[in-house]
Amino acid sequence: MKKFIYLISPTKIKGNKFYRELHLVLKTKRVKFFQLRLKKITTENLLKISKKIKKIVKKNNVKFLINDNPLIAKKIGADGCHIGQKDMDYNKSRKILGKNKIIGITCHNSKKLALKAKRWEANYIAFGSFFKSSTKKSPFKANLATLQWAKKKINMPIVAIGGINGSNYKKILSNGANFIACSSYVWNNKKLDPVSAIRKFK
Repeated sequence: MKKFIYLISPTKIKGNKFYRELHLVLKTKRVKFFQLRLKKITTENLLKISKKIKKIVKKNNVKFLINDNPLIAKKIGADGCHIGQKDMDYNKSRKILGKNKIIGITCHNSKKLALKAKRWEANYIAFGSFFKSSTKKSPFKANLATLQWAKKKINMPIVAIGGINGSNYKKILSNGANFIACSSYVWNNKKLDPVSAIRKFK
């Protein structure tokens, strides 16, 4: 089973049900990265949740990334972090995490930002939003032409994000993305439980 899913956490994590579901989802062997993306949360809570998740991802051999926060990533020994264009800059993040950790960068639909990320030697770039997403309202619209360009010109892993689900993901992968990012399709799916949702990605 090829691991091509970049799974992002739900926007809120409450109770132990989530941890059980996460373990079952990761056991399907489809997920390569898990990103913890929680806004408006105390550092103390973020640390507590991160530590619990770290045990689960480790057991399932999945890379654990923290969104926007290299300091927390370093503190809990995560595999790295993901930074947006308005977060801490790449060089500062790299200084905090050291050279062996993963740092991915949001590039929206911009070739210029992608080339910059390559110059910085980021570990991957993320383009989006490809489809309408209920997780994050994005003013940026990404297109398949950017994926095709990046595949040819930028020799680095590409993550596609934004409204990707069981019926449109193949189009994204066949146009050059190495990984598809998903969140609400797995965690907030009205028709499928998380494990059934993740199994739709074959």
